[in-house]
Amino acid sequence: MIGTNAFNYINVLDKAADASMLRHEVISNNIANNDTANYKRRDVKFEEYLKKELSSGDNLDKQVSNVNLNNLNASTYTDLANLSYRLDGNNVNIETENANLAENQIRYYTLLDSMSQEFSRIKSVLQR
Repeated sequence: MIGTNAFNYINVLDKAADASMLRHEVISNNIANNDTANYKRRDVKFEEYLKKELSSGDNLDKQVSNVNLNNLNASTYTDLANLSYRLDGNNVNIETENANLAENQIRYYTLLDSMSQEFSRIKSVLQR
């Protein structure tokens, strides 16, 4: 199991979970500022970094083993800063934010489940 880069998978999943936690904070902040004049929604960029890191190698094991974890730090940005849905300059759509929040929660719990499964695999190998 150790030879299959199990720890690399866990580290990548951990970075993805961190990005998901940051996204939760950002979306919650967007929702909280739904009625704030001139507020512009923020979002998190992570998946693009992950895709770039996983673009090398022929199979997933090679791709994950080549990932530079320092390049997998999520970043926040202002989304569509020149767009406003309302006269007060705000560009937060509450329905979209609620849908994004639900999607992100599912993603986070899936990542946690995947990490748990990886640890279970390691544990079963070590017990043999």
